[in-house]
Amino acid sequence: MERRAFLKLAGATVAGAAATACSAAPPAQAPSSAPGTSLPPSTGVAPPDWAALRNKVSLLLPGDSGYDNAKRVFNPAFDGLEPAAIAKCAKPEDVQAAVSAAARRVPIAARSGGHSYAGYSVPDGGLMIDLGGMSSVDVQGDRVVIGAGAKLKDVYATLGAAGRCLPAGSCPSVGIAGLTLGGGIGVLARKYGLTCDHLVSARVVTADGEIRTASADSEPELFWALRGGGGGNFGVVTSFTFRTDPAPSAVSVFSLHFPAGSAKDILAEWQRWLPEAPPELWANVVLSGGSPVGVRISGCHVGDSASLTRLLDKIGGTRMMKQLDYLGAMKYFSGSENRQSFVASSRILGEPADPAKLTSILNGRRGMDLLIDGLGGAVADIAPDATAFWHRKALGSVQIYSQADARNRSAATDSVAEVVSGLGLGGGYVNYIDPALPDWMTAYYGGNATRLKQVAKTYDPDKVFGFAQAVTPD
Repeated sequence: MERRAFLKLAGATVAGAAATACSAAPPAQAPSSAPGTSLPPSTGVAPPDWAALRNKVSLLLPGDSGYDNAKRVFNPAFDGLEPAAIAKCAKPEDVQAAVSAAARRVPIAARSGGHSYAGYSVPDGGLMIDLGGMSSVDVQGDRVVIGAGAKLKDVYATLGAAGRCLPAGSCPSVGIAGLTLGGGIGVLARKYGLTCDHLVSARVVTADGEIRTASADSEPELFWALRGGGGGNFGVVTSFTFRTDPAPSAVSVFSLHFPAGSAKDILAEWQRWLPEAPPELWANVVLSGGSPVGVRISGCHVGDSASLTRLLDKIGGTRMMKQLDYLGAMKYFSGSENRQSFVASSRILGEPADPAKLTSILNGRRGMDLLIDGLGGAVADIAPDATAFWHRKALGSVQIYSQADARNRSAATDSVAEVVSGLGLGGGYVNYIDPALPDWMTAYYGGNATRLKQVAKTYDPDKVFGFAQAVTPD
């Protein structure tokens, strides 16, 4: 897939730090506190004893060899953030020691894949808990136990070899943690549901330094919150146990291209076509800024190419189609692992929108895409309050994405803000987290916000894992 397309599917890879990913978004305007920072620690509290912690955990401090590389995340925009220390954790007890040493002294954030759109996994002046050393993927029959530091490329490779399937994102370097904690939208979601819908249990280090198992039978409120309540909240997840499905023998992938000037009509048709299609079909529609605005549709079908052909005949376009196995399809959608500088935000397409409005706002805006990922199917089969992921009945999630480097970042930020404002859509996907999103608690969590705050009151009453968009007690 082209280098930007994977961004629409992934989750920020932060377990215990704010997500939201390829699960959250760089600010469309300056946030109230600097990206990557938590709420300020209480005054008069002694700083952590880094020397003592170093005797328990592999610890990097500024100036140490490897520190600069260890603090880097996917978006170079956050290279200037400087954690006071980086704890490279290899087991849950390392996370315990790190949380206990830093709690209520400095900001704490965990980093898995490092795709937080707002840089929240790099706590400026705080402790970064690096989970990269906890990356095992252990298939156990129809279950898989995955360490919080595992990347999707390794998850898919192991599952594919075992003939098992877990619906997840597409960016190969995204971590399983942030993706799951924010919900987990992917190309198989309409058939199999969100990543979080397959979660059976999670091991979590909470603010009091305890290691807990969250499941339907143990810590059920915490388990509910971890399925869509956003990375960075409630504790640091160290491992996940998922239910898997047999890997489909055939997944047919496709892309459709259309003549210049047809974007409005194709968007209108996509909004009618996808909800009427069987759940085996997933598709997105991408509007590309320019004069005229471009349009393309891509997706996949759990089934053979003959079945897909009949579905695609209903929408037309110049067609590319290929039948693959499960692992081949996941590799097909895999994007580049190279770091990318960008600005992005999100909204939710709750119902069909005015195609003319969504198309015209991109007129002349080269380098900007509006990506709409289809929902429905198995995602909508679950009630909005059954898990913390609220947007169950939506038609799709919308990502507004713009290239941005050091030279044009300010202009790109302003342009994204203008487009977001002009769309007239509400809601937001926490895995595309945006510090400038108005009323973000309601946008991300809808009617689940109050219950999430209660979970935070139970498990993190002192805001140990607080940050600019943390779920905290009232």
